[in-house]
This record gives sequence, structure tokens and C-alpha cells, in this order.
Amino acid sequence: MKTEPIALRIDVDTLRGTRDGVPALLKLFDEEKIKASFFFSVGPDNMGRHLWRLLKPTFLLKMLRTKAASLYGWDIIFKGTFWPGPLIGKNFGDIIKKSDASGHETCLHTWDHHYWQSKIDSLSPQMIYDEIERGFTALEKITGKPPVSSAVPGWKCTEQVLLEKEKFSFKYNSDCRANMIFLPQVQGKTLTTPQIPVNLPTYDEVLGKNGITNENYNNHMLSLLKPGVMNVLTIHAEAEGISCLGMFREFVRQAREKGFDFATLGDVLDATQKPLPSASIKLEEIPGREGWVTTA
Repeated sequence: MKTEPIALRIDVDTLRGTRDGVPALLKLFDEEKIKASFFFSVGPDNMGRHLWRLLKPTFLLKMLRTKAASLYGWDIIFKGTFWPGPLIGKNFGDIIKKSDASGHETCLHTWDHHYWQSKIDSLSPQMIYDEIERGFTALEKITGKPPVSSAVPGWKCTEQVLLEKEKFSFKYNSDCRANMIFLPQVQGKTLTTPQIPVNLPTYDEVLGKNGITNENYNNHMLSLLKPGVMNVLTIHAEAEGISCLGMFREFVRQAREKGFDFATLGDVLDATQKPLPSASIKLEEIPGREGWVTTA
């Protein structure tokens, strides 16, 4: 029976996600014979510095809705606040190397996840390039080869970010939310690096909204899968790799029963009909996320 692909992207945002979540997912993927695309944060884990955002009602409600402390752990909640954020790649490069050696796509998420999300609005072109280059170089040093692709934290990407990314050897980027793979148009020019957007919601975007609970989450996500079209799913090593691992394991089984299977984003790109359409990006708000994200 022919199966429909789900392009599976794993965002690894923190030290805990790398240390605990990635090995658990690698074990699951080995058992289930799944290849996926891992997007690693390799610099300092300063995620605890997001605590100031609790002053914003929308962020506070999200933290309460997703029970963030129990979901992600207090070591993530306070990382980089009361002590300097540890370097993820330096401390757990062996786990990143194991993921790469297992045949998964090794991709760059960011150098400093918190810095990108909080500062991207004010970064100069050189600062953007430097931030990407630091992560690129660190990941290349760990695995011995350049990362396959990249994906900005929080889907916060601008036209200038796309221009800076064109200076690297990425096969594709995954920086936005949309329903088709495309070539970005920037300043009247069509860029050469394809965008593979995410078009399925993440766990933290839907949990606690419209009656969605852990008990019916999988059924909700399965209802969003469509045959014959692009299905790109982002999971997080900090959630589906740790506290939600059992639930995600069941999702894999149920998705396969419905005729779907899992692939890397690169494999889905290779199987996509060419030439790719072109499109411009825009910044807008989407349900379940605070502030703007990039769409197309």
C-alpha cells in the first residue's frame, strides 16, 4: 500500500532537550525505522530569560495553558537566569553526532534560541549573518560536515534573514508557516534555496484550546493530516521527546494505520515536483503563538 509522507521536523531548543529528549527520540525512531530532520540549538541555553515575558498576558496564559513548568521542567524554565547558560553543543556534541551517524538530517536551529527570538527585530544584517555563522560553524565542527538546512526559532524570519542565509550551503530552509514548498521572492529577486514551511500546529499551540487535551490531542492531529498534499510536522525534543514521548509513540502508530508514514524534510523536497513556485513572505500573527511569525 502506498503511504503518504509526513515530513518530520524535530526542534531541539535546550540543553535538557538535547540531553534527554534526543536520545529517547533516536531510540523510538530506530525501533520504528523512521528518519527525521533534527534542528539543533548549539550555543548557550538561555531559555530561562524568557521569564520576563510573563508580564505579557498572552505569554502568561500560554504558560498556564500548557503547564509549562511540568512539561519542560524547572531546569529549562530558569536556565540562563540565575547562572550563565551552558553551551549545548560543547556539552552534548556526542548526542548530536549520534543523531547524525544514525542517518537523520542534521540541521541548524540556532546558536542562541533566546537571543534570536528576543532580538531579531533589531539585528543588523551583519549581526544576523554572525549569529547564523556561529551556529553553522559549531555544528559543522561537531559532525565534521556542514548542516543540511536551517530553521529560525519561533518562525521569526525576515527578508534580510533570507538574504543572509543565501550565503550558506543549505539545501533548504524551514523558516515559515505555509501550505506549499516554494522559492522565496525578496526585493524582486527569486532566491535559490527552497523553503519547506510547517503547516501543522505544534503541541503548545493547540493544547488547552478549543477543548484539546492530552487525551484527544492525537485524534485532533490525525484529523489534520491530508492525503495528496504537504504535511510538515514540528515536534520538540523537550515535549514529545520527554513528557509526551508515550503520546507521540501512539501518534506514530495511529498515523501509519491511516496510511501515512514519516520522512525527512529533504526527502519530501526531493520528491516534490519541480520547478517550485515562488512566493513572498509576510509577518503576521497565528493562533496559539505570541507575537508575529513568518508566513507565505
